[in-house]
Amino acid sequence: MEDWPFDDPSNVASITVRQIIHGGEPILLVARDARDGGWQFLTGGAFELADGMMVSLASMVRRDPSVSKLADMQPGWQASRSAVGQPWQRSPAEADAEPDAAANGGGE
Repeated sequence: MEDWPFDDPSNVASITVRQIIHGGEPILLVARDARDGGWQFLTGGAFELADGMMVSLASMVRRDPSVSKLADMQPGWQASRSAVGQPWQRSPAEADAEPDAAANGGGE
């Protein structure tokens, strides 16, 4: 990809859910893991561990180019929006409310 905005390479593994990849649901929550800086692209709703998928960062940018606006987001932060086309709202991720907690059985 030309003019790649992320510090991470385009083929870095990212976490998402099948509801986005196979179900066509929108990306409404993007988070960077505080421990390793990994990217997570989620629907903002609850999901099961079995829904988790590993995909390339580039595939998520192709799916929704607006996530490129978050390329400078620091680890330990998240961005959410109410719907596609709405502005991303950034905030620090709370340690006990990190998006990957749902995948580890600690979510809603």
